[in-house]
Amino acid sequence: MRLKPIALSTVVLLSLAGGGWYLQQHKKSNPGVDSAAPANPASAASGAAGSSSSKSPPQTVGVMAARLQDVPVTVEASGTVASLKTVDLRAQTSSVVREVLIKDGDTVRRGQVLFRFDDRPDRANVERARAQLARDRASLADAERQYKRAQELRAQNFIAPSALDSSQAAVEAQRAAVQADEAALRTAELSLGYNELRAPMDGRVGLISVNPGSLVQGGSAAATPLLSIVQMNPIGVSFNLPETQLAPLLAATRAAPGEKNPPALDAQLLMPSARGGSEQAAKEQPLKGKLGFVDNLVDSSTGTIKVRAEFDNSQQTLWPGQYVRIRMTLRTIKDAVVVPQAAIIQRGNERSVYVVGADKSAEMRPVQTRYPFGDWVVVEGLKAGDSVVVEGKQNLRPGTPLKTQPAQLNPAQSGGGKRGAAASAASAASSASAAGA
Repeated sequence: MRLKPIALSTVVLLSLAGGGWYLQQHKKSNPGVDSAAPANPASAASGAAGSSSSKSPPQTVGVMAARLQDVPVTVEASGTVASLKTVDLRAQTSSVVREVLIKDGDTVRRGQVLFRFDDRPDRANVERARAQLARDRASLADAERQYKRAQELRAQNFIAPSALDSSQAAVEAQRAAVQADEAALRTAELSLGYNELRAPMDGRVGLISVNPGSLVQGGSAAATPLLSIVQMNPIGVSFNLPETQLAPLLAATRAAPGEKNPPALDAQLLMPSARGGSEQAAKEQPLKGKLGFVDNLVDSSTGTIKVRAEFDNSQQTLWPGQYVRIRMTLRTIKDAVVVPQAAIIQRGNERSVYVVGADKSAEMRPVQTRYPFGDWVVVEGLKAGDSVVVEGKQNLRPGTPLKTQPAQLNPAQSGGGKRGAAASAASAASSASAAGA
């Protein structure tokens, strides 16, 4: 019975010896197997993940090349068309309207007769003044003859010196009377001229408030209003700019060193179109003008300053009181690098873009934005021709392989040519000063 356990132990020992011999032979035939094995399962999993990442398909993105162009620095604001000159006409003499020589809304020229009043009383006054002048001139001639005769008599001692003095005083009195008569005649003729009311300037008349036969009061603050005339050409557009725009505006109006005359600032009106209220009319028929006036005070209650631009209005497309939007070019940034604003990535105060690298992978490039206009922005940190990612940048990481295609921009976004689109008044207010820096 004791032989059976001994036999079993012998079999187990032989099996262990055979297994050890097999492992030793396997190591000799496959050297370095232990060193190639991963230190732990986590390292193996990480290596497998990296291998699959390097073999992932490239991500499709929309790209656009950075452009090199001149960009106008503009400000845009809402304004109101205002006539540069407005005159309210009133009668200077109380009379009855005899003729109205114009109609409501007529265009008149300077010096054109508009009204005629009943001038019969004033004509009579002119005739009376002329008659008085003629009488006093005759009296003056007689007094001068008497004085000459008195001088001859005094030379012969036929009259006393006092008689000669009296004759001389009579001559001087008559001369003064003649001068008074001449002044009275001029006054009467002036009053007669008030019976014809002429246009003081070129312009367009408004509603006429009197008719032939109307009695008008004149010559006082309560004088009867007749009509108003507004100058239509040239015409102004008044608007307010935030005080942050004052420094760039004044800088743009100063003459450059060595030049006498300051540069003329261009202004453009954006007028609503009759086909739906858009601003297409400005593109179809642009109205260009110049800066005419900058107020001498900033309104402390609103933080704005009043500005006025002047425009040619020979076609009378602008009307006083009309609402318009105005765009004014302060200066031009020469050879600026511009990209779509959609390409900008903002993290806090830092801004960057993804650029397609030479190996067709994503490369993050820090940039500085200088001036936004429309859907574009002037940047520093890129070169013209750099291919920037506009679409599909949300899931990108530096080094991500890319498959590029042209970015699709709608017509509103593609307005960044030489002309450039204007920023809104709020964005222009903050960025024009940055552009000047």
